[in-house]
Amino acid sequence: MNIKRILTLGAVAALALQLTACSSIKMSQPKPTLETTAALRGTALAPANVGKFQLGGAVSASQDQSISLRGANSVASPIEGSFAQYLRESVRVELEAAGLYDAASQNIITGTLTSSEADAAIGTGKAKLGAHFVVTRGGQVKYDNQLAVEDSWESSFVGATAIPLAASHYEGLYRQLAAKLLNDPQFRSALAK
Repeated sequence: MNIKRILTLGAVAALALQLTACSSIKMSQPKPTLETTAALRGTALAPANVGKFQLGGAVSASQDQSISLRGANSVASPIEGSFAQYLRESVRVELEAAGLYDAASQNIITGTLTSSEADAAIGTGKAKLGAHFVVTRGGQVKYDNQLAVEDSWESSFVGATAIPLAASHYEGLYRQLAAKLLNDPQFRSALAK
């Protein structure tokens, strides 16, 4: 084997390692959105507590801990290492920012994470998130609905670009799903004063 071929193979191997480097990205702490906070502050809703959030549907325990984005690269939740708990906290911070969170309230929001997917495929990245939400007041069901959101984006061949972008889009779905719940007319009716 000549030296030029050895150097070329070495460069290709180094590039392949760089493009597929293993990493785990932690999502940032949930933060309220200005749009959702403003929309909630203009309503006559009773305060609510946020109860238990759990897994359901096709979401396995391992999918609740991390989602593989491309190869050995993954995204994980900073809230108890659980995406179900990240969703719970996303809803809670939105309510709190609008002055509608009360840990002693008889209005209790619970949720079941039913779908959680992200894919940083070359060409088009995709992610989707779904949950079943229930609101009870004094033990009676006032709201019971399945909601879902999804996103797609242009995804680069280069993993160093595509993987953080996919993690960002996936994280954004939690804000979108919380907003979809809190802006649902049936949900608002369930919490009307």
